[in-house]
Amino acid sequence: MSDDNKPATGPAPRQSRTGLTSTGARKASAKSARSRAREFALQALYQHLVGHNDAQSIDVFTRDLAGFHKADSVHYDALLHGCIGEAAELDALILPLLDRKMEEISPIEHSVMWIGAYEFLHCPEVPWRVVLNECIELAKEFGGTDGHKYVNAVLNGLAATLRTPEVEADKASGRAKG
Repeated sequence: MSDDNKPATGPAPRQSRTGLTSTGARKASAKSARSRAREFALQALYQHLVGHNDAQSIDVFTRDLAGFHKADSVHYDALLHGCIGEAAELDALILPLLDRKMEEISPIEHSVMWIGAYEFLHCPEVPWRVVLNECIELAKEFGGTDGHKYVNAVLNGLAATLRTPEVEADKASGRAKG
């Protein structure tokens, strides 16, 4: 019997515990309460864009979903009600950065861009790179194949406008791309 055909002996190789699934997405157990809030807000905003449901009925439905108790409900509230309440203003910020009509953007990517724009505007305590990375992760997990690349490009452009001092400081220190 050659070495290649010998039966394995001893314990099985140890599994990696990086907090990522085989596809590269973060495992649910590795997600922060705020990341979970963004996920629930994304689902809720999708319902608003696709089903034209009002914020209150979406909110009631979403709070009843499995796992919601692990989300940061205050951040979820801010995202859901803030994005719907400021939809026209958020779209006005996003639209100049698009290479197509808003109607041609998938509702997932549209919702993710709303979340990013809203956080850039109203959550200065969250670094712009964190907002960008969280939105890219949402688009990877819930959006189309290359939707995250589009979201990245649009939100990078928006960050340069809405978080100019922060982005410039990162560029000066060599931490920002572009």
